Amino acid sequence: MYDSYGREVNYLRLSVTDLCDLRCVYCMPEEGVEKRLHEDMLRVEEMERIVRAAASLGITKVRITGGEPLVRRGIEEIVRRVSAVPGIRETCLTTNGQQLAEKAEALKACGLDRVNVSLDALNPALYEELTRGGSLKYTLEGIRAAIACGLTPVKINCVVLNGVNDGEIEKIALLTQSAHIHVRFLELMPIGESADWQADRQLKAEHVFRRIGRMNYEGETGNAQVWRIDGYPGTVSLIRPLSRSFCARCNRIRVTPDGFLKSCLHAAAEIPLRGLSDAQLIEAIKQGIAGKPRRHRLAEDGCSACSRRMVAIGG
Repeated sequence: MYDSYGREVNYLRLSVTDLCDLRCVYCMPEEGVEKRLHEDMLRVEEMERIVRAAASLGITKVRITGGEPLVRRGIEEIVRRVSAVPGIRETCLTTNGQQLAEKAEALKACGLDRVNVSLDALNPALYEELTRGGSLKYTLEGIRAAIACGLTPVKINCVVLNGVNDGEIEKIALLTQSAHIHVRFLELMPIGESADWQADRQLKAEHVFRRIGRMNYEGETGNAQVWRIDGYPGTVSLIRPLSRSFCARCNRIRVTPDGFLKSCLHAAAEIPLRGLSDAQLIEAIKQGIAGKPRRHRLAEDGCSACSRRMVAIGG
């Protein structure tokens, strides 16, 4: 499927829950989110049907997200069903890593190909502060377990906050000494908890360069610009949705945990997918792809037009 601007859409981000076992300051309110009724959320069978419909239209990659997907009951069964859908070539998962050590082998056995792990600090006290109670130890154990069972390459997602964790940049970049780790530094997006934050929390890419130094540019892949530190097998990437929009190359759609299709993270438009026949489901996904906006308007409007928190969309 191609959208109306000629972009091939082949990537689905499937959110399986809006719950999380952490309360990261830029993502979740300190009290968490209101727990929804079980019947309000997508069932495993509904997720499988949505992925099958999407695969029939050319979706080849699925990323399972949340909230924190590892808190979803039956996550292994979700991975097994999604990865077995004909046409799906890659099944990935984004996690905070707190429960990854105990679940990595089972997820791999169910068909998961690799994981992205959120890691915003290597200082244990700062990590606990940013996540409001998370354990750095558990996340690092989860990364090691993922590497050990072949959920590789592990991608580390680090949201950089000026004056908060910018002192961690070089230490996190040095994780690319491992061939199995790729580090990605992400600009903070003004959505949800961070929508009203001051602009000085944003960190320009030049600051990342100054912190690391000695990097060689390797090109672009998807939404990232990629560098490599001299002699290191892993890579360092910058994802810059504000200062260097990648909308022209966007190839994704999203499904929220309560069953709505979003063709753009920052747009308000949503298409309900629950309760549809197979034919209606395919048509709804076609409609979403066709209506995909040309670009977000964060630069003009200052924050996302979407009223949902990121945790309710799928990170």
